[in-house]
Amino acid sequence: MKLKSEKMLHRWVGLLLWLVIPALALGQHNNNNKNNAPAPKAPAQHSAPAQHAPAQHSSAPSHSAAPSHSAGQSHTNAPAGHGNATASHGNATTGHGPTTTGHGNTTSGHGNATTSHGNTTSGHGNATAGHGNTTAGHGNATSGHGNTTAAHGNAAAGHGKGAAGNGNASHANATRAAHTPPGKQVSLKGGGAAHIRPNGQIRSVNKNGMHIEHGVHGGRKVVSTHNGARVVSNGRGRAGYVQRAYVTRGGTSYYSRTYVYNGVYRTGVYQGYNYGGYPYYGYYPAYYYRPAYYGWAYNPWPAPVAYGWGWGGAPWYGYYGAYYEPYPVYPSAAFWLTDYLVAASLQAAYAAQVEANEGWLLKPDAGDGTLLASLLAVAPSSSSPAKLSPEVKKDLAEEVKALLAAEQASAGKGKGSSGGQAASKNEAPPALDPKFKTFLISSNLSLVADGDECALTDGDVVVRTTDTPDEDRNVNVKVVASTKSDCAVGKEGPLAVDDLQEGYNHLRESLKDGMGELAKKQGTGGLPKAPDTTTTAGDVPPPEPDKSAEKTLKEQQASADQTEAEVKQEAGSGGGQ
Repeated sequence: MKLKSEKMLHRWVGLLLWLVIPALALGQHNNNNKNNAPAPKAPAQHSAPAQHAPAQHSSAPSHSAAPSHSAGQSHTNAPAGHGNATASHGNATTGHGPTTTGHGNTTSGHGNATTSHGNTTSGHGNATAGHGNTTAGHGNATSGHGNTTAAHGNAAAGHGKGAAGNGNASHANATRAAHTPPGKQVSLKGGGAAHIRPNGQIRSVNKNGMHIEHGVHGGRKVVSTHNGARVVSNGRGRAGYVQRAYVTRGGTSYYSRTYVYNGVYRTGVYQGYNYGGYPYYGYYPAYYYRPAYYGWAYNPWPAPVAYGWGWGGAPWYGYYGAYYEPYPVYPSAAFWLTDYLVAASLQAAYAAQVEANEGWLLKPDAGDGTLLASLLAVAPSSSSPAKLSPEVKKDLAEEVKALLAAEQASAGKGKGSSGGQAASKNEAPPALDPKFKTFLISSNLSLVADGDECALTDGDVVVRTTDTPDEDRNVNVKVVASTKSDCAVGKEGPLAVDDLQEGYNHLRESLKDGMGELAKKQGTGGLPKAPDTTTTAGDVPPPEPDKSAEKTLKEQQASADQTEAEVKQEAGSGGGQ
């Protein structure tokens, strides 16, 4: 009986083991399946792309001038989504609107509902970003790559439009910073602003409709409007002018200018252009030579001509001798005219510098922008500036030939033809002509490149490298030749279209003078004899001088002196930002 009972017990134990062991195995199998379920894998998939998000937007903080908002929201993002915390940090740097959106992406690992809530919050800052991140949120629920897309979405949303992203924005900001002049900005009482250089010199002032600009080496330009006239002073040693509306022909407006220099008046006609909502003024010839004379000046002469200018003992030539030398021979009048233009520019610069320095000795007032260093500039320089290369002179000669061809075409049309066509409502000034890129500087200008400011003065040569003005009405130029202590060759930065246009105008006027000088000297000194050099009047007659111009210019100078005295006082009292 006992034996029988033991057998029964063994059977039950065996049956029990037969039932329990498979159950344990099944439980272990289910446990393993749980550990390998795809749901926990999603954060792991997100973590890899999230590492790329900060790299994509590493430059974003430089774009945001006031990241205090994103700083606060990054605290919210930090404890948010588990494996997605790095991605939220990337979003936090993308800008004000996308920072809030980053909160949605940070928590999006929890599900679409949370992402939707996050994007609803971001709608307060950036509705467009909210929509973009909602789509990214759906991607995040189903795929790790969706979050990578979300990171890019925030990059684009940093600006609120376009796919440029914060990378382009930070690049644009870096470019703007490199082209921002050093110094401080001063907000003036009663409105307006001034910019002060690190050495305490006034760089520019904008107040009560008056703009004042000081060159790095001295010289002051003042532009204002008085009784409907445009008034421009160019500092000691340089002519100022008063410009008034003159006539309208065929829908085109023309303006008269009266230049005044040491009590001497001269006049000119300028065509009006309206481009990008701003006015520009281009030189307009009051007369033309016969077409044959332009052709003679443009085309090669029968043989190259050696010509002696007689500048050997001139002070200006000794001063600029290391920079400039005339051609040994001239294959055509275009090259002769090129030397005439460059020499005239350097002579004017030297004369203006001497006169400005004499004025400084009589009235040593740094307010007029003339620094003590400029007194030494008239002495021969011990440094060896880069010589005006044959390549650059050739480029200038090509521009001269282009101008000769244009004037020949206008002269051939006859009187009254050039003013008969209505002007375009958005016609670019000649300085932006894509075919005309090389400019001979004819005034005191400043160029800001790589965060530093340098001077451009008469005789320097720049090449325009962009054709479309920026929001400040500047285009980029590159220095290809420079005198003395001016900007180094290769420097590139923005220059006002208005300044380039005035340089173009000066070149046209000087070319007219050069053609007149050549007409007097043709057939002498080895120069070939020219055809008919008589002139014919253009369709817009030259205006009479404005006899009130000198008084107007003096009044403007006095007003500018007073304005600058006020700026010095305000800047000295600790104003500025």
